Amino acid sequence: MNRSRDWLGQAQHDLRHARNSRNLGDFSWACFAAQQAAEKAVKAVYLARNMEGWGHVVRRLLEELQSEVEVSNDLIAKGRRLDVFYIPTRYPNGFDEGKPADFFAEEEADQAIADAEAILQFCKSQIGP
Repeated sequence: MNRSRDWLGQAQHDLRHARNSRNLGDFSWACFAAQQAAEKAVKAVYLARNMEGWGHVVRRLLEELQSEVEVSNDLIAKGRRLDVFYIPTRYPNGFDEGKPADFFAEEEADQAIADAEAILQFCKSQIGP
């Protein structure tokens, strides 16, 4: 059974969570949710093509998808920016001191959400209606 629509639906839900977290001032969590949205959306494209994307590195997932579909360097750069939010947004030991909430700001959340939105739009275009 092809579950690409489930993955894309969860990606859209995660993006909504990112926006809500950003509006609450939870910028570290907004950045992480945006990364998750992009990762799940790209994995949805893999599933739609009867492939399986492994791992959590959005940049790599997009690069490897190039064997099947044209992926712009700009989109890959957006994935690279999102990748940095996978671990340090959640774990205090990602920094010498302080908690993740101390290190992420509104501007980063806004950029992460914009990057995730672009990746989701691309993925939706690959999966179709």
